[in-house]
Amino acid sequence: MFNYKISTGTLARTAVLLLALTNQVLSALGKPVLPIESQTVEQLVTAGITTVTALISWWNNNSFTAAAIQADAELERLKNQVH
Repeated sequence: MFNYKISTGTLARTAVLLLALTNQVLSALGKPVLPIESQTVEQLVTAGITTVTALISWWNNNSFTAAAIQADAELERLKNQVH
């Protein structure tokens, strides 16, 4: 009757949520599905944040595409024009 298409991202997020909730409930019962120590989680989160931040910073501050290089040249031209 309805023709709705669920996105892959929605399915992936739902699966991860269900896994996390299952692990949380089982951990409370003393039988974790994913036996991960909090120190490991902290290291993974810190490494993930550092990696994402570094990649964003690197990409935003380096011009790789022709359009970005042209925009840098235009910005420099405009800066020189003001003086």
